[in-house]
Amino acid sequence: MSAAQTDLSQHTPMMRQYLKIKGEHPNELVFYRMGDFYELFYDDARKAAELMDITLTARGQSGGSPIPMAGIPYHSAEGYIARLVRAGQSIAICEQIGDPATSKGPVDRQVVRIVTPGTLSDDAFLEDRRDNLLVAIYNRQEKFGFSSLDISSGRFSVAELDDLESLQGELQRLRPAEILISEDFPFQEVLEGYTGIRRQGPWLFEFDTAHRVLTQQLQVRDLTGFGCEDMKLAVCAAGCLLQYAKETQRTALPHIRKLSRERREEAVILDAASRRNLEIDINLMGGTQHTLAWVMDRTATSMGGRQLRRWLNRPLRDVSIVEQRQQAVSALLDEFHYEPVHDLLKAVGDIERVLARVALRSARPRDLARLRDAFHVLPDLQKALTPVNSHLIVKLATIIGEYPELADLLERAIIDNPPVVIRDGGVIREGFDAELDDLRNISENAGQFLLDVETREKERTGISTLKVGYNRVHGYYIEISRAQSDQAPVDYIRRQTLKNAERFITPELKEFEDKALSAKSRSLAREKGLYDEVLETVAAELAPLQDAAQALAELDVLSNFAERATSLRFNPPEFSDSPGFDIEQGRHPVVEQLLSDPYVPNDLLMDDQRRMLVITGPNMGGKSTYMRQAALIALLAYTGSFVPANRVVIGPVDRIFTRMGSSDDTAGGRSTFMVEMTETANILHNATEHSLVLMDEVGRGTSTFDGLSLAWATAEHLAKQIRCYTLFATHYFELTQLADDLTHAVNVHLTATEHDDTIVFLHNVHDGPASQSYGLQVAKLAGVPQDVIRHAKAQLAHLEGNAEPVAPMRSAVPQPSAPAKATVNTAFQGDMFAAAEPSKVEEALAEIDLDGLTPREALNRLYELRDIMTGR
Repeated sequence: MSAAQTDLSQHTPMMRQYLKIKGEHPNELVFYRMGDFYELFYDDARKAAELMDITLTARGQSGGSPIPMAGIPYHSAEGYIARLVRAGQSIAICEQIGDPATSKGPVDRQVVRIVTPGTLSDDAFLEDRRDNLLVAIYNRQEKFGFSSLDISSGRFSVAELDDLESLQGELQRLRPAEILISEDFPFQEVLEGYTGIRRQGPWLFEFDTAHRVLTQQLQVRDLTGFGCEDMKLAVCAAGCLLQYAKETQRTALPHIRKLSRERREEAVILDAASRRNLEIDINLMGGTQHTLAWVMDRTATSMGGRQLRRWLNRPLRDVSIVEQRQQAVSALLDEFHYEPVHDLLKAVGDIERVLARVALRSARPRDLARLRDAFHVLPDLQKALTPVNSHLIVKLATIIGEYPELADLLERAIIDNPPVVIRDGGVIREGFDAELDDLRNISENAGQFLLDVETREKERTGISTLKVGYNRVHGYYIEISRAQSDQAPVDYIRRQTLKNAERFITPELKEFEDKALSAKSRSLAREKGLYDEVLETVAAELAPLQDAAQALAELDVLSNFAERATSLRFNPPEFSDSPGFDIEQGRHPVVEQLLSDPYVPNDLLMDDQRRMLVITGPNMGGKSTYMRQAALIALLAYTGSFVPANRVVIGPVDRIFTRMGSSDDTAGGRSTFMVEMTETANILHNATEHSLVLMDEVGRGTSTFDGLSLAWATAEHLAKQIRCYTLFATHYFELTQLADDLTHAVNVHLTATEHDDTIVFLHNVHDGPASQSYGLQVAKLAGVPQDVIRHAKAQLAHLEGNAEPVAPMRSAVPQPSAPAKATVNTAFQGDMFAAAEPSKVEEALAEIDLDGLTPREALNRLYELRDIMTGR
């Protein structure tokens, strides 16, 4: 704050109150409640005005200068808060807690909630099909404790990571909305590109404090039951995270009742680069279209969509769990059982997040209406699941259960279509509470009551000018003209004298007045109390309801897998203890959906004799698609889904690596080639014999000989030292020698042909090396000007004609002993042999009818050919 801000004596009492609250929340934008508005001042106002595109005004002065102010209506605050949170801001909501009628000076105010990107629970702020995660990281050297929390579901987990590469992979998998780190966290480069970074005091990560906070929350003596007692770094991270969540919510967090330990070795590990390249749920441009999740997600509920993404991002190595899922999918496919299940789940909705709001006591009337509708569906869902022959489905159905008492309570208590908030009433159904009905009756039927009183009193008194009225100052009254006022009965009590009339009150009217004037406020108070009681009754069943929501989400994913298997012609994979891949007629699940023409499927066979496939073929021929489809088939198989192939037998897979594409890391100061080599180094250090490795065009970012040497040495290391399953795509034709030199390497190629001087990609994979790269044809297809293509042809012919025979790998990589047949004219050309297209002279010669020329015509054509060749 500025000096003017901190000198409280010169400010009004209201501004002094604001500045005191702001001093307690220096890192948040303070939304200060003023009547029907939230107002912001000073730097908060400037920042909010810019981010929310609202007017910056002023209120009063400080140090002779206007105080910047911006404000928004409280009833439309959600939209503005959502924009600020998406921009990475945190907001402190400061409400009036005092009574303006009894307050001397400013009404008492306090911060009732802090909204941060990672602690959101309101639907208005959240993406339906993506977890909104708060993450905490604690390090000791290059070992990391890692904890994540989704406050909108209560899902709370910990892990310990051994290196920076593992940390990057976890961050890429979870993509947290907010990250807590210690003030002395040294690995800032790992957090590049992430928003919502919050530095916390190192003492907040202290083990004893963290351990105490966690055991109190989970109501246990120690963390042994969760398998976390020996995870000191993870406990430090989780303790800091939980304290932060409690501080922001300003309430208990009863829905956080479990702590899950995640072991990296339980899952098929994908590093950050591989997740990007495979476009699991985020494409290379940062969007969600044309990703694996985009194709696979036809779930009925948002919570099912989030569960699907968790499974896709963390395929499991435990084949027994995967086969249970697969068997459940098969059972749902029998007689199309998945169809009624899917339809019923649509009516269940996203009760996972509703239950979180119930736990936080922030659930709104429509949340309870959604729960009621979900409870009504459960009996029919149980009937639909009864014929499904699957142990996993039976287990899920048992966990889901039925809740007839809660369904009945919510049916009796909540109207069919309640308003958004309880504040203005109209939520509790008529007949649920007699006292509320009476209060509503008084309030709503006051007009009729007064008409009845007026009619009755006219008949009783015989006074024709008598009428019953009301005003804010004097309340209810009986008015009689001055001329007839002396006829007023003795039970009439004079209340007010006017020029031409007298006003009276009766005991009956006074009693009604007392009821009517307070009925509205009493009605709202009674309704709010009843609503809270209903909320508490639902909250008492929170634990089994959360388990039911999780089971419903899993059922939704399994039902979705069944639908996708039918619609996309997927088949169940087989798992083998023997290493390798045997894929018949495999397809890329995403590319297939984007093509207007039929997709060309291909086989893939990898075993102990075929651990490396050196893939050659033309640009745009489908090498990258062929490689990625192998990885995606493996990934889908280990989630329990059916896969896009006619038949698949797959052995153990521990990790999937990809080194594909090219891009600079400008922010990190790394060139394309440096990024490529960093990713390659990671693969060489971490791949095992059970890993699937995709390598695309290694070495293309530097000079021909450097790149070729690196590609050769990398391929040999993968094949001979690591012996992982490698798909190695290249345009270095020299690498096809590896199939001759290495026992476990074979050549395959994707086919293309030429027709009418145009390349046609066939996309078929065959054994053996490719014979041409078709680089110039692809350039022509891309629209490169014709004169450039011709010049390139001539240059290529010149290079090939003048190149000295050379075996480029001899000096760079002395290990291989290349056969003589591989010694080719490639000193200047790193790509595969490319047949030069005909020159203009050759084209002209081909058009000459030699048998039909006279001697004079032949001489003239020779001159023309000379002119073409010399460019005259």
